[in-house]
Amino acid sequence: MGVSTRDTAATIQKASMTKGLVLLFAFCCGAIVANIYYAQPIISLIAPDIGMSSGSASFIVSLTQIGYALGLFFLVPLADLVENRRLMIATIVITIFSLVAAGLSKQPSVFLVVSALIGFSSVSVQMLIPLAAHLTPEESRGRVVGGIMGGLLLGILLARPLSSLVADHLGWRAVFIGAAVLMLVISIVIGMTMPKWQPTHRASYGQLLMSLGQLFCREPVLRQRALYQGLMFAAFSLFWTAVPLILSREFGLTQSQIAIFSLVGAIGAIAAPISGRLADAGHTRRASQLAMVLGVLSFLPAFINPFYGVIGLAVTGVALDFAVQMNMVLGQRAVYALGIANRGRLNALYMISIFIGGAIGSSVASSLYEHAGWLAIAAVGSGLSLVALVVFSVVSRRTRTGAMLKMNNG
Repeated sequence: MGVSTRDTAATIQKASMTKGLVLLFAFCCGAIVANIYYAQPIISLIAPDIGMSSGSASFIVSLTQIGYALGLFFLVPLADLVENRRLMIATIVITIFSLVAAGLSKQPSVFLVVSALIGFSSVSVQMLIPLAAHLTPEESRGRVVGGIMGGLLLGILLARPLSSLVADHLGWRAVFIGAAVLMLVISIVIGMTMPKWQPTHRASYGQLLMSLGQLFCREPVLRQRALYQGLMFAAFSLFWTAVPLILSREFGLTQSQIAIFSLVGAIGAIAAPISGRLADAGHTRRASQLAMVLGVLSFLPAFINPFYGVIGLAVTGVALDFAVQMNMVLGQRAVYALGIANRGRLNALYMISIFIGGAIGSSVASSLYEHAGWLAIAAVGSGLSLVALVVFSVVSRRTRTGAMLKMNNG
């Protein structure tokens, strides 16, 4: 039996983001988004087993992220049209079948297709976050979204070490089968606990997709934030795709040891709630600038120490993760403030740009490392954050100048 807009609105008004619900949202977001990162540290194990060359292995990661970007474009806008809980469960079911197919596949072409499907269907996480924003008043939205994003970003960071540990002891196929079981549990939990949200839009799906371009052209804040985070996420993906290669080849680390190393990145997850509180307090501009400066400086150990030992890599990993996560939450809060009715599509456009950047960063990582070495990875990663910082500084200066002129003319 369908849920009417009036009934759903009444349900949402009574619901609120309690601490328990925030934790549940954070866990679900982290578990779902982890699906698109499990393959990243174990591509060296997957590739030879399915007959793929080492030079092409990074396409597993990039195709997953491209699939995620496509899911953001075609699926997430439905959150402004279809009852959200039902939509999330249906999307997670696709994820379950895709993960099982990945764990059973023996051909490179099949694995690449299901990798894209895993990314495509894992966008249910981007339906959960706008729902949390709907349930939260403006004055505490940054804190709540920051807390949930902390869970999401922990999922991104912990997916790599967990994947390495499981692959080292049970084989890489167990990673995907185990993830499918976890998604089954989460689909049941969502069905039992998540509030319903029925959007009031009367537009068709085609009209909804057509409106994406109009929204992107109409909202300069969206375009700017998408560019900043897209550049920084490209640096993030570049680093974390290349790190397993240097750790295994140059330092002889096993998959379990690489997993332990990857845990250092989880320290950076504390940036999410911190940045949310800074945004609520009105410090978005300064916090954004700090995040981008930290992104540039995070690769500094590579230039100070030519040998760039494991400690230097760890310093870069923590600093870069902190910077990227901080900037992502600040950008997300700014984008959510642009309109309640369009929040699903605004979030989709923002995240599409981010994961396109991530796909580019991961796709060039292997070949860049093979042909130019680790210093090239560091130079490109630092340069990407520097471009974001320069553009942000120019835009901020113009915005302040425009505001001053308005005050003087008024």
